[in-house]
Amino acid sequence: MSKQHTTDSKKIRLDKWLWAARFYKTRATAKAAIEGGKVHYEGQRCKVSKTVDLHAKLTIRQGFDEKIIVIKDLSEQRRGAPEAQALYEETADSIKARMDATERRRMMKDTNAAPDHRPNKKERRQIHQFKHQSEI
Repeated sequence: MSKQHTTDSKKIRLDKWLWAARFYKTRATAKAAIEGGKVHYEGQRCKVSKTVDLHAKLTIRQGFDEKIIVIKDLSEQRRGAPEAQALYEETADSIKARMDATERRRMMKDTNAAPDHRPNKKERRQIHQFKHQSEI
């Protein structure tokens, strides 16, 4: 292990580790995500002060995506992105599920296209006429 990483004997809080691993910009946002149920530790909701262990499984929900990661190393200092990515490993199932969900969202975007413009006066009359015609 390099200098910036801690040993197994050092206790690191979950919010601090998430911040150091660059999942969240600040510890406050990491805290809010944990308290909001967006982060699960070993499949369970947890507190912000939960002590992180090596090889633990975290489920992190960010926006539409849900990542399942395994903790590979511990650090309480925020470093560059390459060093932060060395702290964890995303599972293959998680990567595949995220790619599938992204593809489904992309496909749904094309099918639920909004109209180009608002209906003008003539088109509104035709819409009203059509609606009232189906009621009779």
